[in-house]
Amino acid sequence: MMSSTPRNRLADETSPYLQQHADNPVDWYPWGEEALTRAREEDKPILLSIGYSACHWCHVMAHESFEDRAIADVMNANFINIKVDREERPDIDRIYQTAHYLLSQRGGGWPLTVFLTPEQAPFFAGTYFPKSPRYGLPGFPALLERVAEIYRERRDDIDRQNAQLLEMLGRLGRHDPDPNALGAMTLDRARAELAQRYDRVSGGFESAPKFPHTASLNRLLRHWAATRLDGREDEQALQMALHTLECMAEGGLFDHLGGGFARYSVDEHWAIPHFEKMLYDNGPLLALYAQAHAITGRADFRATAEATADWAMREMQSPEGGFYSSLDADSEGEEGRYYVWTREAVREAVGETDFPLFAARYGLDSTPNFEGRWHLVGARPLAEAAAIAGLDEATAAAHLAAARERLFALRETRIRPGLDDKILTAWNGLMIRGMAAAARHLQRDDYAQSATRALDFVRSTLWEDGRLLATCKDGRAHLSAYLDDYAFMLEGVLELLQLRWREEEFAFACALADTLLAHYEDREHGGFYFTADDHEALIQRSQPMADEAMPSGYGIATLALTRLGHLSGESRYLEAAERALAAASGAIAQTPSAHCTLLDALEEQLRPTALAILRGPEETLGAWLARCLAAYAPARLAYAVPGGATGLPPAIADKPAGDAPRAYYCRGATCAPPINALEALVAALAADEPAAAS
Repeated sequence: MMSSTPRNRLADETSPYLQQHADNPVDWYPWGEEALTRAREEDKPILLSIGYSACHWCHVMAHESFEDRAIADVMNANFINIKVDREERPDIDRIYQTAHYLLSQRGGGWPLTVFLTPEQAPFFAGTYFPKSPRYGLPGFPALLERVAEIYRERRDDIDRQNAQLLEMLGRLGRHDPDPNALGAMTLDRARAELAQRYDRVSGGFESAPKFPHTASLNRLLRHWAATRLDGREDEQALQMALHTLECMAEGGLFDHLGGGFARYSVDEHWAIPHFEKMLYDNGPLLALYAQAHAITGRADFRATAEATADWAMREMQSPEGGFYSSLDADSEGEEGRYYVWTREAVREAVGETDFPLFAARYGLDSTPNFEGRWHLVGARPLAEAAAIAGLDEATAAAHLAAARERLFALRETRIRPGLDDKILTAWNGLMIRGMAAAARHLQRDDYAQSATRALDFVRSTLWEDGRLLATCKDGRAHLSAYLDDYAFMLEGVLELLQLRWREEEFAFACALADTLLAHYEDREHGGFYFTADDHEALIQRSQPMADEAMPSGYGIATLALTRLGHLSGESRYLEAAERALAAASGAIAQTPSAHCTLLDALEEQLRPTALAILRGPEETLGAWLARCLAAYAPARLAYAVPGGATGLPPAIADKPAGDAPRAYYCRGATCAPPINALEALVAALAADEPAAAS
């Protein structure tokens, strides 16, 4: 039920998730000094609720509890209530997810419900709590009363527990360096660990729920490429990655009508997703499918990449250029309602003639797979579905494409899932890189233009006085940026610059790196903190090295600084990357496969990044650059810098441009003589390109 009371303090926030709670009878605060001061002055515990707008169970708990006036009265009487969008405040979410694990010895998730002392120390934590006891969980009203009682009557116990927990938080992530971890054997160990967890039937690295783990897939592709170049090809590494990509694209994780991927599958076969679509998954997945096409030449990988990029441009890119954050799992209050079908609706849309073919291909000739209805999955390969329908593959493919268009048009008339239209800097960095990678591997200039528009938006709206801001909505940008914002944006800029050189973007990349080092580097031990040195004081300042749902910002920063160091000739970037790897070596040694992004950076230190600098008149460099960029060569960068370009670092300015194209090909600090013929460049490039897989 909706409250008749005035809207609370969340009404003016930029987060759509916080705005969703602006009409709750709960006296919500956003995280900030006002709430924290009141908790201290009134000596009240804090009820911290963390979620995000596309989260199904967040909606459930909101409808059951936060919209209930009786429950809100208990919350308001006993707690200072703070609501946090985990996407805008990943620093807070990261700390209290860790605290949840330490307190409960279970993994967390969203909604996250944490009770804190006024000093921000957590003393009880859980995730979703139902209104009434079920699922083995206590009812939320009874829990509130019990926690309030414990806070009043057992303060000494809480203080002792908090002292221990804060000490543990301070120790987390600290590992003694292990120089032995920074060798080729560690790359092999990571590959072996991934193989041990690999699902040989459906791909991926776990049972249900199953997530894409893009950093692990990227590591397998890179491992294959490196071993093939070294003459010891690890074909199984390639097949693990390609098989997983194929299974995800065939399953229901992929939207077969509109493109794009959902966040995870609730089953181990990728069939039924948790229907929310997140920008941060789709950027890395777009790059992976484009790379898989470059390796194999397979049309299905190209089609998946193009459908994902087209979805991002159509549904997720703002008129101003930045990419929105996510699409909700729910529409009309029901999870998946927008995406699922009845047989009758599909038959009417595609027609009686094409229905048997469509049903065989997408599973409508079997039992319903989602609450009495059908979510489309690639139930049979095209060839098998065509045979069932008595058609050749080309004809069947054309009929299926037309049927999907008709269904998509019908789906567009439905009430759409909610759009979280805030623009996050870090997630835009991931999509800029994905669009740029797809542009060069698929020869799609429109994808390059999309990435450029997003970067221009970031530079004009989220870059202020030499610092990034983390989020923007309706033109209002705010919140201090995090390590991920700088790292992902720097990687995206370096990828996009390969498609076309812009002096102002190269200067922006250097400014990002300089700010990252000035405010995020651990100057004593090496490596990077998640928050800046002038960020607000929280109970932990973490250095998250492992990959999670997104690649590690620490790892991406290390890799991007390595690459920028070679491009610019600035040794301080290379030295910072070396310090970061050394600082992370103990964590890497413990579980190499949990640090795949850092291993990418390690690989480019063991086998220094290859760099092709093309100089000459701008109109003459296109064919040379296209040849450099089309192939899958993950440890190589190529930049076409026209003769009239200005603001060049010495490492490029020392490579003069003439009246005809010229290539300078370097590996680390070692450069070959200038190359003046395209045929000679092709021969040099071949040394760093694994041949296309069959």
